[in-house]
Amino acid sequence: MTMGFLIAGCREEPLPEAPMRSDDCLRDIKLDQLGEQLKRCDRVVAAFPTNPVPLNDRYLLRSLSGPDQERAACADVRRATALARQAKPGSLDPQLRTDLSLRLALCQDAAKPATETAVKP
Repeated sequence: MTMGFLIAGCREEPLPEAPMRSDDCLRDIKLDQLGEQLKRCDRVVAAFPTNPVPLNDRYLLRSLSGPDQERAACADVRRATALARQAKPGSLDPQLRTDLSLRLALCQDAAKPATETAVKP
C-alpha cells in the first residue's frame, strides 16, 4: 500500500499552459498551417475583444490566406481602427496606428471599382 502511494506520488504533472496574451496570433507562424493559426487567433480575439492588436494581427493572417479572406480581413482592420480611436492618447504603440492606417487605406482601395484605382497616363 505504501509503495502504491509512492509511485502515484512521483507521477510528473504536465506543465501548465502559458496564459493567453494579446500578441499570440503571430507566435510561431507557419504558412502551411494558416488555418490552425487563424483558429488560434480567433480565440485570442475573443479573449481580448476591446484590444485592436489581435484584430490587426488576424488581418495579416487572413490576408496571407488568400483573396477569399479579404472581406473578413478588412472587417477586422475596420473594427481594430474603431477600437484604436477609442483608446486613450498615448496608450497604443504608434506603429500599430500606422499599420491600421495603411491597412485601412488598402481596404478602401480594394473596395473601389477597378476603373477608379487604375493609374491614368
